[in-house]
Amino acid sequence: MAEQKSKLSILEFIVTFIVLFFVTNTILKYLFPQQFGNKSLEKPNVILSVEKATVRVGNDPIVLIRNDLDKDLPLPKRCPQPPVDIAYIEHRSDGTEQRSDLVANDSVVPCTELLVIKAHSTEKVNLAGWKYSLFERVGSYEASLGLPDNFVSEGTGARLTATLRIAEPGFITKVFRTFVTKPLFNGLLFIASFTPGHNLGLAIIVLTILVKLILLVPNQHALEGQKKIQDIQPRMEEIKKKFPGDTKRVQEETMKLWKEMKINPLQSCLPTLLQFPILIGLFYVISNGVTIETSRHLLYSFYSDLPLQYLGNTLLGFDLLKPSRIVFPIGLVLLQFLQMKMMMKKKRLTNEIVVKPAAKKSWMPTIELDQQTVMTYILPLMIGFFALQFPVAVSLYWGVSTLFGIGQQWFVMRKKV
Repeated sequence: MAEQKSKLSILEFIVTFIVLFFVTNTILKYLFPQQFGNKSLEKPNVILSVEKATVRVGNDPIVLIRNDLDKDLPLPKRCPQPPVDIAYIEHRSDGTEQRSDLVANDSVVPCTELLVIKAHSTEKVNLAGWKYSLFERVGSYEASLGLPDNFVSEGTGARLTATLRIAEPGFITKVFRTFVTKPLFNGLLFIASFTPGHNLGLAIIVLTILVKLILLVPNQHALEGQKKIQDIQPRMEEIKKKFPGDTKRVQEETMKLWKEMKINPLQSCLPTLLQFPILIGLFYVISNGVTIETSRHLLYSFYSDLPLQYLGNTLLGFDLLKPSRIVFPIGLVLLQFLQMKMMMKKKRLTNEIVVKPAAKKSWMPTIELDQQTVMTYILPLMIGFFALQFPVAVSLYWGVSTLFGIGQQWFVMRKKV
């Protein structure tokens, strides 16, 4: 009896996409709350809040000032002080608190005056310039903002406050910084020091190629393993036909075949898993603006006196620290789709997507496709969507990495494994 083809309705295809999208988006909200976090819905007001209630030593404290009213909120000139007042809260053993107002003599980055919060807008105040002076101690802090006398609205006090806590990095954070973030940051600095204008984009391209060369051998083994699986596909189909309905026997015979052909199905996942920590580490490096003065905790000791202060953050007219809305998302979708198609075996006509009329009492047509085909179309779309949120620098890394992978895939396809 021939194997029954899997049939999914277009509705089920859409549901599969939505489920994968929301699972991935939930993970990204946890890792990158600034880009993917939810915005709370509150009545119109002036609100002072912190982006993260707990900030690890070395990360940037960020305060949000939201003006939901119909008029602009004027603020006084404060440089070199931050736009909000900062106080350290000491918790004593007797249960009382001691509040100490903190004053900064200077900022490690140029201080930009924040003179107004426009009506119905939110201003993000990055306190990275003061994190090594005002936030040098572990403990609790209070950020406060005084409102003008004629700007006290219903439910708003004359002074707004928000608290945050500076905490020591956890074990995982320390390990991640030691083996991922620090090497990436210092590697980018080293490479950029040899590029014209100390350009971040050129440094990312060179760094991506170096990373791919380091992963060349495991990537090669993974691609060869995929090609072996494709080559033995006819034998796997014969096993399914030989033992119809006996799932356990089919699995046993398939494992024997893989063992005979020396195929490790997990081998193809390793290079992809190795790239994700690099991608996340690069995101953190880029999100900090690649400014040396606000990333001292990532510098190696022999870079402490490096004369290089900033990296050039433009490439071909793109701001590498901001997302791209058209070119990079579309480009990544096309590149990822091409790579996924190359990774798949040339399908027989019966395995291609076939749209059929819907059965009676159903307005939705059906399509015949396998799991690999679903991922071929879903994964590129998801990557394109997230490219809308990520800085161009991160998309540039993924794009160059994908191009390198396409070239390596083409080489493996022409090679007899």
